[in-house]
Amino acid sequence: MSAIRLSLRFFLLLLVTTACSQQQTLQGLFQKSTPHEAYARRLRQAHLDETALGRDWLAAADRALRDSLVVTLPFQETGLFRADRAMAASYRYAVRAGEQINISLTLAAGTDAHVFLDAYELSPNHLPSPIASADTTALSFSYAAADDQQHLLRVQPELLRSGRYTLRIQRAPSLGFPVKGKNDVAVGSFWGADRDQGARRHEGIDIFAKRGTPAVAAVSGVITRTGVTRLGGNVVWLADTQHGQHLYYAHLDKQLVQPGQLVKKGDTLGLVGNTGNARTTTPHLHFGVYRAGRGAVDPFPFVRRADALPPAPRTKPERLGQWVRVREKAATLRRSPAAKGATVAAMSRNTPLFVLGSQANWYRVEQPDGRIGYVPAEAVVPAATPALRQEALATSVDLYAYPTAAAAPLDTLPARSQVAVLGEFKGFRLVRSTSGAIGWLTKPATPHG
Repeated sequence: MSAIRLSLRFFLLLLVTTACSQQQTLQGLFQKSTPHEAYARRLRQAHLDETALGRDWLAAADRALRDSLVVTLPFQETGLFRADRAMAASYRYAVRAGEQINISLTLAAGTDAHVFLDAYELSPNHLPSPIASADTTALSFSYAAADDQQHLLRVQPELLRSGRYTLRIQRAPSLGFPVKGKNDVAVGSFWGADRDQGARRHEGIDIFAKRGTPAVAAVSGVITRTGVTRLGGNVVWLADTQHGQHLYYAHLDKQLVQPGQLVKKGDTLGLVGNTGNARTTTPHLHFGVYRAGRGAVDPFPFVRRADALPPAPRTKPERLGQWVRVREKAATLRRSPAAKGATVAAMSRNTPLFVLGSQANWYRVEQPDGRIGYVPAEAVVPAATPALRQEALATSVDLYAYPTAAAAPLDTLPARSQVAVLGEFKGFRLVRSTSGAIGWLTKPATPHG
């Protein structure tokens, strides 16, 4: 490594230490400046955006917002940060209005890295709008989804940081369950079901329970209305000022609150019954959620049970940071860890892949050309054990960092030296020298006779 590069490395480390010596805190919603933005601003102020490493870091952050992988919740992945390359991982996932999204990132023991977590909501044209962010060493935060849409999470470490992490994204209810002693298993009629021979749609959920079971406040708030209606029978309206919405309780056998009364989450509002147009059905609570300017929305995501902890990866964690290669005649690099995920690239046998993440039965990998996606664990084998073959070099050749003629040379391998061929990609060969260096040869090696 040259003196210039060593100086740059020292300066960057000094900058990182200064930037992260301040108290690291969870940032609030709709903040003026996220920790990621503050760090990027410090890079520019120090003119590090004029260096290759600085430019690569900023470019990786921007690219992550435009080119994300697609995952299904609940989600868990063990991943790798590489100090030798500026990188950012990004994951896109679908949310429902009323869900609470819990995000946590745990760093492996011995990992000395400060990491930026930034959650965004995506508009129909996929333009990102920030929701929440954090940059602690015990990274976690939660937020409530406002609409049914796509969200994106970007995970990016500071420059020159390496280590392993485990990321989890899980859903939880944003409200308590409105019937005491019950959970979403008791829901027997869902949003959108036909009513009155198809003349209208069900604007809520029906939660079945014995007559007299307490119907409780799903959140703290104020009672705005009680009364008797033809459809709802005995009803209660609860204003949820925390989320800017109203909760509707209908078919009550009895109301136990008055308008203007302040209630706490879990307080009894009334008793389950079958008044109104439910008098011919078994007792149940009709529960609805109404939002200003939108009217009724599906209440089920607001009260559905929290996701169970995602299963730990069944893939081999020791593959992280290693090269593997495609074992089959052909394989597909996918944007999503699912059998029908969108295709990123078609790969031929012996294509080398660098393992960046591990989850369920899939690896998140990087192709030699920089494209990232998921591949089934069964589709790859370790590249180094065993190698494809051993070759002797007829002449001295340069070993390159990337499979391109414009890449910087890592080393010069002398004639007659042995290399282990680990994989092949577009006319280049990934090899390991006798000293253990791994890199690319610009043309096929010629066996020495």
